[in-house]
Amino acid sequence: MSTEKQRQQGGIAETFRVAVQALIIALVIRTFLFQSFNIPSESMESTLLVGDYLFLSKYSYGYTHYSLPFSPPLFSGRIFGSEPKPGDVVVFRLPSDDSVDFIKRVIGLPGDRIQMIDGQLYINGTAVKRERVDDYVDRDEGPRPVRVKRWRETLPNGVSYDTLDRIERSEYDNTPVYAVPPGHFFAMGDNRDNSADSRVPPARGGVGYVPFENLIGQAKVIFFSIGNDAPAWQVWHWPSSVRWNRLFTGIH
Repeated sequence: MSTEKQRQQGGIAETFRVAVQALIIALVIRTFLFQSFNIPSESMESTLLVGDYLFLSKYSYGYTHYSLPFSPPLFSGRIFGSEPKPGDVVVFRLPSDDSVDFIKRVIGLPGDRIQMIDGQLYINGTAVKRERVDDYVDRDEGPRPVRVKRWRETLPNGVSYDTLDRIERSEYDNTPVYAVPPGHFFAMGDNRDNSADSRVPPARGGVGYVPFENLIGQAKVIFFSIGNDAPAWQVWHWPSSVRWNRLFTGIH
């Protein structure tokens, strides 16, 4: 075999080896460290917007078979499990259809009693502190900006975040008491009148209680954000459509 052919074959083998190593590293990172996720709906406004791209921390709550690529059912339960804290923004598999990812905020832990009364959140019979803040200006609803009433809630553990109140006396402004069962969590969207969350049973297209096993990770940082319904890959729209002020901001 000629030296030139040997060199070519050696180059192909080296390229293949590097590609395999890169794939293994990418799989390890995605499985155990970080995973990307993009926001498809308005249920978490104004914290998260349609067109936001996030990194999730996979190690925050430990690992389940949902942590693996394609989610093969190799084991049940969690490994190195750690419960989310109230106020964490989490991505989870929808209990009624585990092929679908949802993102919401954890509001209730196992054993908590959750209720909405006149649009105010109650946890274990106590009203969660909230204060009126500046309106949220929604520029994606049509040709004219829409002003939306906004509140800042502070959970008993001190975590604060903003919620939107789009509709006076909406269907889920008054609810029964939800008793969170063991091994489950109660999750809600920050856009309270536009979120099919744990207030809505699966039979009605909602989430219901979220099993601990279904948690995938905690939303940590927005690494990219684009508006105007522009796909992220259309780079020629970036100058006018990228929300530059949201890039590399933490999620609270």
